[in-house]
Amino acid sequence: MDHRLPPYATTGQRVWFYAFRVICGLIFFFLMAPILVVIPLSFNAQNFFTFTPGMLAFDPDAYSLRHYRDFFTNPDWQQALSNSLKIAPVATLLSVSLGTLAAIGLSQSHVPFKGAIMAVMISPMIVPLIISAAGMYFFYSRVGLQGTYWGVVLAHAALGIPFVIITVTATMVGFDKSLTRAAASLGANPVTTFFRVQMPLILPGVISGGLFAFITSFDEVVVVIFVGSAGQQTLPWQMFTGLREQISPTILAVATILVVVSIALLTVVEVLRRRSERLRGMSPG
Repeated sequence: MDHRLPPYATTGQRVWFYAFRVICGLIFFFLMAPILVVIPLSFNAQNFFTFTPGMLAFDPDAYSLRHYRDFFTNPDWQQALSNSLKIAPVATLLSVSLGTLAAIGLSQSHVPFKGAIMAVMISPMIVPLIISAAGMYFFYSRVGLQGTYWGVVLAHAALGIPFVIITVTATMVGFDKSLTRAAASLGANPVTTFFRVQMPLILPGVISGGLFAFITSFDEVVVVIFVGSAGQQTLPWQMFTGLREQISPTILAVATILVVVSIALLTVVEVLRRRSERLRGMSPG
């Protein structure tokens, strides 16, 4: 698509054309500035949260990987990382399974009250997180899931399901339902039709939703503090504890690693989104 101004554009259109780009650039800088500050600070050779004179002078001796070494050798940080890696994939698997089934069901024309059902299903994304966490705490206390591994997994799965539903539902918009009818007319049962016809076409949306669910679970701290125990202390929880009790620059190194991982996953999501559009014929190949 050509985003250049046409030669017949008026003065007002030209002013708005460039002003709009300046505004977008300022908003982008405002959003990225905290990240751009944290990343270089994670390489500070000193135990400070500020730029030292040596760093400002770009002295190589002022930069170090000591905080990254501390993260990979400190047993507390490694235990927190292990807990996150034990919880997030299982929660993501549950979110993808339940969210995909819900999205396919809501895509059917004969389902009554689809709007109300959709609102309930995506409510964990809308309701303030502290309210969801408090509700889960009281509910889990009554059913015996408070402070257990599966309690945290189910809580994170509930937070990830809305992302899966939204991405899969968006993918289903361009799905040709005549394909499922053709498969049924050829003798395929619903399970075979789903895995051989529907799943290959909606797979980019499923994977995208799964990545969002994984990021949500891996970065979540409020719910796990409410429903988890000391044995389920995840990486964000360890970062929160480090900020509150013992301020350690290792937190900056962990934050940088999480930023890099999030950027990588979001890049994968964008690639899958474009692939999905090509498969549905919504963009040129």
